[in-house]
Amino acid sequence: HHRLSPTPSCLPTSNLQMAETTKIRFGFIGCAEIARKISRAVALAPNTVLQAVGSRSLDKARAFAAANGFPAGAKAYGSYEAVLDDPEVDAVYVPLPTSLHLRWAVLAASKKKHVMLEKPVALNVAEFDEIIAACESNGVQLMDGTMWMHHPRTSKMKEFLSDVNRFGQLKSIRSNFTFTVSSDFLENDIRVKPDLDGLGALGDEGWYCLRAILWVAEYELPKTVIALRSPVHNQFGVLLACGATLYWEDGKVATFYCSFLANMTMDITALGTKGALHVHDFIIPYEEKEASFFAATESGFDEGVTKWVNQPKAHVIKTDIPQEALMVNEFARLVTDIKFKNAKPEKKWPTISRKTQLVVDAVKASIDRGFEPVQIQE
Repeated sequence: HHRLSPTPSCLPTSNLQMAETTKIRFGFIGCAEIARKISRAVALAPNTVLQAVGSRSLDKARAFAAANGFPAGAKAYGSYEAVLDDPEVDAVYVPLPTSLHLRWAVLAASKKKHVMLEKPVALNVAEFDEIIAACESNGVQLMDGTMWMHHPRTSKMKEFLSDVNRFGQLKSIRSNFTFTVSSDFLENDIRVKPDLDGLGALGDEGWYCLRAILWVAEYELPKTVIALRSPVHNQFGVLLACGATLYWEDGKVATFYCSFLANMTMDITALGTKGALHVHDFIIPYEEKEASFFAATESGFDEGVTKWVNQPKAHVIKTDIPQEALMVNEFARLVTDIKFKNAKPEKKWPTISRKTQLVVDAVKASIDRGFEPVQIQE
């Protein structure tokens, strides 16, 4: 195993050799659908390598490794524990049902594995606080799997939103994430099972809308959340469609809607005193290698009120590396700094995850209490 330990700096070494020894080695616990996408991301990212995958069935783990480009030396295990016990695994990716996050993320942290956790991060913020505490006490990095945060378009949009001259003061935000699911999904998918993913569409889709709203609002938490009336539940009480309005102390308002029962939409509209931002495919861009958003400043009508002046302009951002690989790479960069440079885990990501979870919890509470206003306490 000596090749896996970092090469002492006194020895001459080629860059390639050095790169191999410092790659962050990923273990997967669970073979969910999303894990296929993330395994491709780990393979594409320059500073990560697929090291191990564990499933409750060894055959399933082997089949997943074979189908998803795991290298010849990678391990397949018939349990999740075996991945966490593998000394050659630096970090684990956890795509398990939400109800299992608390147990497995805490165990991973206790084994000193860095944790990339699928969203929603937990069933509620109390659970997530236990995960944060375990990661902090073991000095491991925690990041959730919200990929669009890492797309270069996201920082470009933020530049516009932060520009007082182009966008002005934020007044209102709207976000939707919907897609129509099959009858098979409604019967069998873990996202509609109360004991597996009790948050349903709110956890699966609403998470993204609420993250987008918080991202636009510079992560300032709203004061009050009121769920929209007429959410849709399945026969087990799991949400299939819902929404809410969020209110801030300074008068900003936001609304989101998510549904498993409406055609695919994933948009953000942000309105400022001077400008407006529209993005229509914020979670997964229409195309992998380029993405766009529309920005407008001081729009108005021409004299005859026949057309717009200062129409929204499209800004196109190209990327060779897909957003999920950029996410994995950023996570691995933080892990590398902890592993080799004695850095402390970055608190930004768990903090953003926690705020998102807090608002998810408030929406759920408002629905459960008959659409009452719910105050958010940090």
